[in-house]
Amino acid sequence: MKSYLAATRHPWVCFLFLLPLIAAYEGGLYRIGGDQAARLRNGADAWLRWVLELFGAGHVLVAPLIVLGLLLLWSWWRWSDRPEDPLTALFGMAFESVLFAVVLWQFSRNFGPIIDGLGIKLQLTFQTAPAAQILTFIGAGIYEEVLFRLGLFGGLVLLLRVVGLPGVAALPLAAFAAALAFAAAHHVGPYGEPMRADYFVFRTIAGLFFTSLFVFRGFGIAVGAHAGYDILVGVVVS
Repeated sequence: MKSYLAATRHPWVCFLFLLPLIAAYEGGLYRIGGDQAARLRNGADAWLRWVLELFGAGHVLVAPLIVLGLLLLWSWWRWSDRPEDPLTALFGMAFESVLFAVVLWQFSRNFGPIIDGLGIKLQLTFQTAPAAQILTFIGAGIYEEVLFRLGLFGGLVLLLRVVGLPGVAALPLAAFAAALAFAAAHHVGPYGEPMRADYFVFRTIAGLFFTSLFVFRGFGIAVGAHAGYDILVGVVVS
């Protein structure tokens, strides 16, 4: 069990776990959307591609290649301690992703009553989505975790440690800041939702949940749980 817990956090195993998800997302968008595939991309993916276009790197494959390239570089850095049996870890990661997605879904179903019990009157509803948008949910799991957990949270932790803040303070501060940014991002831009307190509070909690998975269970499981939750809410039980 100890070796499995370490294996799921290794970048090489995360690379192998994300590779089919990225292939399914990018290939599926091209097959379904064709020249209009950009309309199906989620916000974090669209933002990343917009920034890349500013630097003249607007090819459709640049964004996924950057993500996979970073994981490969990270894997090379950790190559000496890579797991000997990644296949077993991959099956376990898939199971954990579904498990944690269900945990967050169950919490979301009871979120309204919990908040009401605290004396805060909020309402929480979820928009249904057609089955074709399952690709968008996979993309959200991949690129929102890249942006908010791997990039923002990880970058903030490093920055806070550089300025001398101890890890016991840097981790929660970075986690809370990244979770707030994750929640706020859903209300930004032309496709953002109108600001609502219940949505914002729940997504902040969800951001903290995904950050905890990223820290304790690894990047791959955070991506899998995020995508699984979005699919569960938007397609399976809608």
